Amino acid sequence: MSSRFSDVALHQIAALAKGPDRDLYDAVVEVCMLALANPPRAQSMSSVIVSLGGTVLRLPVMGQPPHKVFWTSALPRIEAVFPHP
Repeated sequence: MSSRFSDVALHQIAALAKGPDRDLYDAVVEVCMLALANPPRAQSMSSVIVSLGGTVLRLPVMGQPPHKVFWTSALPRIEAVFPHP
């Protein structure tokens, strides 16, 4: 992986890869690849979180609620992956 993933996201995805739920890991990777390969489509499926630090998109991991992929569309870049309501 590259700078298209934050250090936080890399660690979170690596932990999922080592974890017991392979379906969760596969689903997270699929969502990440969607955001990186087709940002307009992923953006249409995302909600927006605005904070003092900027705007981040929140994309649900299909079939794995409440997990979400948090990403930014400028590069695009995956920022984090974790359960979120």
